[in-house]
Amino acid sequence: MSKSWHLIVDVERCNNCRACFLAVKDEYIGNDFPGYSAPQPAQGHNWLDIRRHERGRYPIVDAHFVPVMCNHCEDAPCMKVAENGAVTRRDDGLVIIDPVKAKGQKQIAEACPYGAVSWNEEAQLPQAWTFDAHLLDQGWDRVRAEQCCPTGVFRTLKVDDAEMQRLTEAENLTVLQPELGTRPRVHYKNMHLITDCFISGTVVENRQGVEECVAEAEVVLSREGVEIARTRTDTFGEFKLDHLPPHSGEYQVEVSGPAGRQQAQVTLGAESPYIGVLTLR
Repeated sequence: MSKSWHLIVDVERCNNCRACFLAVKDEYIGNDFPGYSAPQPAQGHNWLDIRRHERGRYPIVDAHFVPVMCNHCEDAPCMKVAENGAVTRRDDGLVIIDPVKAKGQKQIAEACPYGAVSWNEEAQLPQAWTFDAHLLDQGWDRVRAEQCCPTGVFRTLKVDDAEMQRLTEAENLTVLQPELGTRPRVHYKNMHLITDCFISGTVVENRQGVEECVAEAEVVLSREGVEIARTRTDTFGEFKLDHLPPHSGEYQVEVSGPAGRQQAQVTLGAESPYIGVLTLR
């Protein structure tokens, strides 16, 4: 079975240091790779973009970052609108926008649903990240984004479809906007940090008239009498229950500790709610 290139991006590991962003700039700005790509402009193009997503409400909020680039889709929309064979898919799965044939074809950039194909107005050329195809063809086994990343966000793989399916199931991988059916070769790990909601709160107890944070209080989340998840509060008495689908309805939170118990009802909508301070009694 033939093998093709794939990239796994672990959202949980990304801290927005932007080393990958700069590596792509360094590789492509001002550098012409005939047959692969024309030089990237010094301004205006982010072939590898870092998109920020925040969840939660004060005082418990988190922010995570999603590197977004050309997905090298198996069913690429840009390829469908290209004329004269300006966009092709190689045998190893990589999608290449020909820097000569694509000239003047702005529809190629406009067709990308991920916003990953940029339009070079000066050169009249659609351009995108090539998966560092010119380097892989020289024997490299990983893209520059992986090479420079200090936290291990990226993993470059050349595997067959069966192995990729196994990894997808084992690591719960997903792709951007799977409903589009484009079948990207860029896969994301821990995307629940972007797509899902969490319920958070703070647990305290009254000690001689003073409210003190309760560490290690047990927190149980249930729905319609069935336990969904459980956790314990941290040193500050705070808890977070994650992996919850948006708009999933009514939940019950029950907290318990040496000083007593407390319950709260919460309706989960589009955002991650902070249910406030729960005082054990």
